[in-house]
Amino acid sequence: MSPDPVFELPAQCVTPTAAPIVIDNGSFQTRAGWAAPAAEFDSPRLLFRSVAARSRGAARSETQIGNDIPNLEPLRWLLKSQFDRNVVVNFEIQELILDYVFTHLGLSSEGSVEHPILMTEAPCNPLHCRQMMSELLFECYRVPFVSYGVDGLYSFYHNNNQRNLQRPNTGIILSSGYHCSHILPVVNGRLDALNSKRVNVAGSQAASYLQRLLQLKYPGHLAAITLSRMEELLHGHSYAAVDYHEELEKWRCPEFYEREVHRIQLPFSGKVPGGCVSAEERQERRAQQLRRLQEINTRRREEKLQQDQERLDRFLAIQELLEDGLLDQFHKSLMELNMDSAEELQSYINKLQLAVEQGRLKLLQSDGGEGKMENCHNFSPLYGATPAFNMAEYHQLFVGTERLRCPEILFQPSLIGEDQMGLMETLQYVLARYTPEQQEALVSNVFLTGGNMQHPGMKERVERELLALRPFQSHFKVTMATRPGLDAWYGARDWALEHPAAAGAEGWISRQDYEEKGGEYLSEHCASNVFVPMKLAKPVPVRPAEPPAALQTLTGASAASATVTVAPAPSLSSDSADVNMAAS
Repeated sequence: MSPDPVFELPAQCVTPTAAPIVIDNGSFQTRAGWAAPAAEFDSPRLLFRSVAARSRGAARSETQIGNDIPNLEPLRWLLKSQFDRNVVVNFEIQELILDYVFTHLGLSSEGSVEHPILMTEAPCNPLHCRQMMSELLFECYRVPFVSYGVDGLYSFYHNNNQRNLQRPNTGIILSSGYHCSHILPVVNGRLDALNSKRVNVAGSQAASYLQRLLQLKYPGHLAAITLSRMEELLHGHSYAAVDYHEELEKWRCPEFYEREVHRIQLPFSGKVPGGCVSAEERQERRAQQLRRLQEINTRRREEKLQQDQERLDRFLAIQELLEDGLLDQFHKSLMELNMDSAEELQSYINKLQLAVEQGRLKLLQSDGGEGKMENCHNFSPLYGATPAFNMAEYHQLFVGTERLRCPEILFQPSLIGEDQMGLMETLQYVLARYTPEQQEALVSNVFLTGGNMQHPGMKERVERELLALRPFQSHFKVTMATRPGLDAWYGARDWALEHPAAAGAEGWISRQDYEEKGGEYLSEHCASNVFVPMKLAKPVPVRPAEPPAALQTLTGASAASATVTVAPAPSLSSDSADVNMAAS
């Protein structure tokens, strides 16, 4: 992975008008480029992983982003993303990503970015996330216009244009990315957000599942089975089975296994300890090791024999005290040895005499074997021949049924312990919310897009599942995106070229719109989310409740008694009291 080059700002993107910058802000990969009609801008100029690596306390300039990170695994614990699943929540990392994009496209983001920005967002993106993104773009970069759209809808828009379908289009999009998958029904060219659904199973779960399977299969290569390597293996070697159980039965056949298994070579060091040593030198070393072991064993036997002989001599000396009649010294010596009687002493003497004789015999045998070991350089061919160890074969991974088991979790999330419906069950649930006529219109244009849909056989699998879901003799059509991972950027570029940025233009948010309508405001278009304004309930002023009639009568009686009480007062005060009572 080589670092991205820093391009110069093209003159075609500045004059006569500032060309929009199209950013497909994906949770796995960010794609950025210019929406200009020239042929050199037909593809995104930047493609890099949406991660940043910065150690704690490091300066902002020391942050590594995307392709600037040569190897992700040593820095895995430092990697941070702006996403939580498919929603942007870490806007500090998002700002670093945008700085990286603008710098490598040849823009200076210190003052302001004078180009309109078209950026993708998640389906049904939370208003707070859009508000924070608009605030970042308008306040930090001071961009003139911003437009938001859904990556799956942009891909749908681009492929419908290529197929020359009349607008508005109706269909249903199955989009599967890195963190989650979506089912997006499009009715008359607009997203039906109310019936859109999300499945929290996608490429990242498949890569983790593949890593877990291979680590259980090859426990000796845990460190080499990294997540980055599993992502590459998943994209390059997996396929979706049309019939999962039938395909698993095929893998039971040895011939099928040998034909379809993929052998993945892990990196290893070719230097084997002792690999350059000749056979004679190995035999000499083995003989030296044997002689050294024999010497160690002989020395230990001699030490053991000497200890046993010393104990035997001591016990025999104590036994002589009994024979000489020195009973007091004999019993005193027995107590020191923690013995109770002469019989126990005799049993110890017999055991030690036997151990000493056996030790002497072993020493004699080892002395006689030394002469034999001097001529043991010429080993027998059976003993000296060692099978050749192939280091390359030891570091190979045989990927068999794992090739189809990992993509299968998109249809059966229960394989990884996820308690939710699969993609096709969710599709059936979404279709059931429409009338039969609407269902026919939707399934006549089933569109597959997203990086996790690139597995071979995915289209055939969806067609087979739809055949089982739909009524007998009903019609449906499944279409795969031309470039499932890149068509979102191409669709956004096509839309930006067809809808130039201007004040009041469809799909574009100007700075004035941002200041008047708030950061969560969205100008809808054919590939955008549905704007649902935030409704804040205004507090209703609480009016004091009127007292009941009985309480009013009681109050009037008390007022009358008060009038009577005040009556005997002087004339001036009595007049004021009457006025007060009348006012009340």
